[in-house]
Amino acid sequence: MEIFTLLETLEEMLESSKSIPFSSKGVINKEEMLDIIKEIRLKLPDELKQAKWVKEERQRILLEAQKEADDIVKEAENRIISMIDEHEITRKAYEQKAEIIETANEMSREISKGTKDYADSILSNLETTLQNALDTVKNNRNELK
Repeated sequence: MEIFTLLETLEEMLESSKSIPFSSKGVINKEEMLDIIKEIRLKLPDELKQAKWVKEERQRILLEAQKEADDIVKEAENRIISMIDEHEITRKAYEQKAEIIETANEMSREISKGTKDYADSILSNLETTLQNALDTVKNNRNELK
């Protein structure tokens, strides 16, 4: 920064100035000193503006970085929740699949048992009818003899 250079020049002028005997005062070139002070005054506002801009830009960058970090964390949380939900849905689907298969197997066993019972009942009736018919045929044969 030029201001620091100008301040160092002022400091050197004061240190190299001739001192007045028996005092801490010194003799300096007044016009030179005033010119340097004017330059400092002229440059100070620009450098203050620049410093303020740098500070504001730094703050803006920090806020932007924080927002981006928050967005990344939020997106990660949403993906985790989504993955958990998908896992939960998949788990429930497998449970429902197992229940459906078990229900279908149970119904199949019941239908099979019902079919066998029905067939056994029909065959039993047929056997009884055939036995009666056989008995009638035997009786008729015996009567013919």
